[in-house]
Amino acid sequence: MKRDSRLSAVLHALLHMAEQKEPMTSEKLAECMQTNSVVVRRTMAGLRKAGFVRSEKGHGGGWSIACDLEAVTLRDIYNALGEPVLFAIGNRAETPECLVEQAVNRALSDAMLEAEALLVDRLGSVSLADLSADFHRRMLLRKRNKRSSTRAL
Repeated sequence: MKRDSRLSAVLHALLHMAEQKEPMTSEKLAECMQTNSVVVRRTMAGLRKAGFVRSEKGHGGGWSIACDLEAVTLRDIYNALGEPVLFAIGNRAETPECLVEQAVNRALSDAMLEAEALLVDRLGSVSLADLSADFHRRMLLRKRNKRSSTRAL
């Protein structure tokens, strides 16, 4: 079963956009998201409708961040994407006649609902600014590691 990686891809693209002073074209974002520009435009249109990005037409145009990174959570982006399915597992049959399968379905369904609620709640506690700060911390560590490895030579 194919995984839905839209949330991860969109978050990746949004962080790239946040680092740019100029708008990013759909083609450039398609490279970041490892998809095609038509998918980017369709996805970004939903984010634009939610107020997270804006688009500019013409030469030098493209997509840019239109929100405060502190104010937007991963849950907000998840919601703007239409709340894609979080887990790929599910019941074998939705309305089985077998009593054993009914018991299995009930247990799995309850567990999945609890897990989804926990995950969505966690997404609500992480902002785009948190992701940006983590990215900048990692960049700083990489620069330090490169400097120390070149000094050792």
